[in-house]
Amino acid sequence: MSALPSAPADADSLFHALADPTRRDIVTRAMHGEHSVSALAGHYPMSFAAVQKHVAVLERATLVTKERRGREHLVRTNIDAVRAVAQVLDDYETVWRDRMDRFADVLASRQEGERS
Repeated sequence: MSALPSAPADADSLFHALADPTRRDIVTRAMHGEHSVSALAGHYPMSFAAVQKHVAVLERATLVTKERRGREHLVRTNIDAVRAVAQVLDDYETVWRDRMDRFADVLASRQEGERS
């Protein structure tokens, strides 16, 4: 029986950060280029401070980086962190596909035994 994959130590913070649709959208927007926090705030029906808090959660989870340029704070996606999330999900998918294959084998052998 295959064990569940070990997730990176920060997997909880990664998945917590991605659990919110606004934060997922910020990560997606930042994948397509740098955006100032104020420009990002213009896309959401919430205050600038609320968007700043979302960015802070993403930054703590290492999903985005924020760089100060003059008066602006530019946000960009940390693609390595996104890849780490994808790898964890791929590992889980492999485990569960293996389990389903074994389950199908057990069912097939029982059906074969009933026919005999």
